[in-house]
Amino acid sequence: MHSVPRHVSATAETCLGTECTRYEECFVTRMRQRAAESDIVIVNHHLLCADAAVRQNAFGEVIPACSHAILDEAHQIEDVATQYFGFSVSTYRIEDMARDIERLGLKETQKSVDTLRDTGHAFFTELTYAHRGGDRPRNEERVRATPTSLSNASDAAALLSGALDVVEATLALLSKDPESPGQQGDVSDKSAEQIAGLVRRAGELRTDLRFLLRGGDSEYVYFVEFRGRGVFLRASPIDVSAIVRDLLLDKMRTTVLTSATLTVDGGFGYIKDRLGIRSADEIKLASEFNFERQAVLYLPRQMPDPRSPEFAVAAGKQVIEILRRTHGRAFVLFTSYATLRAVQGIAEMALDYPIFVQGTLPRTQLLKQFRETPHSVLLATSSFWQGVDVVGEALSCVIIDKLPFASPGDPITAARIDSIRARGGEPFDEYQVPLAILALQQGLGRLIRHRRDRGVLAVLDPRIRTKGYGRRFLASIPPAPVVYDLDAVSTFMAADLV
Repeated sequence: MHSVPRHVSATAETCLGTECTRYEECFVTRMRQRAAESDIVIVNHHLLCADAAVRQNAFGEVIPACSHAILDEAHQIEDVATQYFGFSVSTYRIEDMARDIERLGLKETQKSVDTLRDTGHAFFTELTYAHRGGDRPRNEERVRATPTSLSNASDAAALLSGALDVVEATLALLSKDPESPGQQGDVSDKSAEQIAGLVRRAGELRTDLRFLLRGGDSEYVYFVEFRGRGVFLRASPIDVSAIVRDLLLDKMRTTVLTSATLTVDGGFGYIKDRLGIRSADEIKLASEFNFERQAVLYLPRQMPDPRSPEFAVAAGKQVIEILRRTHGRAFVLFTSYATLRAVQGIAEMALDYPIFVQGTLPRTQLLKQFRETPHSVLLATSSFWQGVDVVGEALSCVIIDKLPFASPGDPITAARIDSIRARGGEPFDEYQVPLAILALQQGLGRLIRHRRDRGVLAVLDPRIRTKGYGRRFLASIPPAPVVYDLDAVSTFMAADLV
């Protein structure tokens, strides 16, 4: 009888890297070896940042070292780097560790695991109460943390830190004495490796927790994030320019940054500043699409201020009228779920077109159904503003409700605004407007994906016409003819592209 090997997936925390006895046969190692033998390696931004983040630990590297890199969709680098080069402790991280210890099947660890779970639950309960109590809106996902707010959970944090000490000590003792009384058989080499990994994880978790609880490093913004049933205490770098420059750009002899949405106000100054690029050769190429013939930009004349209670109803009426002229076949992109829900209620009563809504199905399924269903309409928020490609008549209209300014209440956005203001800059002009321009370019870019595509771009936010900064948006988006009434939309949709 042949035993069947037990396959266990490895995460960044559980993988032992070169210390693992199965390192050479691991599929990740083999993929690295294949990559090292290749002339060209294609990875996404997340893997690129993951590689930069782990190069000094046991892994050594995720992808092979290279001297030339092409970063497509380079406008996303700042956000991805912000995610990777920070600190985080969460309910999931505590539970994953407790579960991995239990999988060892060693009864000596059960008491320490129970204590870890109990103290973890108590800590995150206190953290939640301190940052989501009182009259805070229940749908708030991220709340900025301060040394004062974090001090409310300091006693519970001390107990959790102590529980991690006990876990680390218990596991370390077992690794030194694999045949201690009460264990069910000898600890195998594989179990010894797992115990060593868990000892390391306990120490890292405790170190991260202590850093986060201090909340005092001025280069980081601290916040508590609520996502589903998970609670996360995080610290993210406020400025990633030095990190990107030191760990990514300066490692290369040549780096090419490319994207359809890299320029603001006709130049690359914004992206260079955000990514710490001191000097670069620059080229801006004209689009291959003829927007003057393939699209029109509709800006309704009579719309209330987007911050007023009347905006959602007015937006709903505009959406209905536009979709009647385009016969559905549209993305309607929102900056908030609240407006999406309001417009959804109005549109579902007034239109017979199939309406798909983000959140009802996984993204890939929604897009598949949209493509396959004639005259359908998709209502969605930020995750559909980029990386979505629908070619042909299935998508003949993109409607955007508001200029996509990042919420100043978001902890990372707020910290970056504060940082710019502290150095004497003007955060609205230097950061908030350029960031919104790039987001709007991405959203409107969903429409024309082929030289034979045609359709209507619509921005319902009146500020693009009435505010001084609106000219910056108009100068940065596709150069389609601007129309202000629905009859012009009808005329365009009825005309054949010559």
